[in-house]
Amino acid sequence: MTLSTYDLAASAPMIPVIVIEDVAHAVPLARALVAGGIKVLEVTLRTPVALEAIREIIANVPGAIVGAGTLRTPADVDACLAAGCAFGVSPGAPTALMQAVAANKFPFLPGCASPTEAMTLAEQGHEVLKFFPASAAGGVPMLKALSGPLADVKFCPTGGISLNNAKEYLALPNVVTVGGSWVAPVDHMVAGKWDAIEELARQTTETLGGN
Repeated sequence: MTLSTYDLAASAPMIPVIVIEDVAHAVPLARALVAGGIKVLEVTLRTPVALEAIREIIANVPGAIVGAGTLRTPADVDACLAAGCAFGVSPGAPTALMQAVAANKFPFLPGCASPTEAMTLAEQGHEVLKFFPASAAGGVPMLKALSGPLADVKFCPTGGISLNNAKEYLALPNVVTVGGSWVAPVDHMVAGKWDAIEELARQTTETLGGN
């Protein structure tokens, strides 16, 4: 069964933004995150091994719901669908990309940073929008201001989010989940500190409240 974008976003208090430089890190990283209670994983398309890493996680980590981040083109949509991604995320919403998303009925979190962008994407039927870059675009005060006139629009703020401020965002009525990278530090991956990553994931789910 394909989950809706809202269901995917609402199933966890945070979605990790994962950058994988070495495909050998993919499976142990995902296993550590899932063991720590974080099952919805966004692997960004910022490295040459990203799609291979996504395929490895899907094939070898039961319970992981794997999507891709930093989609920019229709070709990215095709590649992600071919890899088996459950969802996609983008920092923006260029026309060609959104047309490809719509044509494929691909569960998607498009990026926005203004009321006009949010209204346009909501009119197109997108249930949850990535508010990016969250801290630079106004952070909690901006989202609080949007919750009045755009009460039906839901967000996943990303950019400048940490375990220290995530609760402030999640307390807002229009925030479904947050995106962040703190549970998958690159130095931990390079050093193979999978137990430490699992503990970061567990601490995160306990602090923010897992669903």
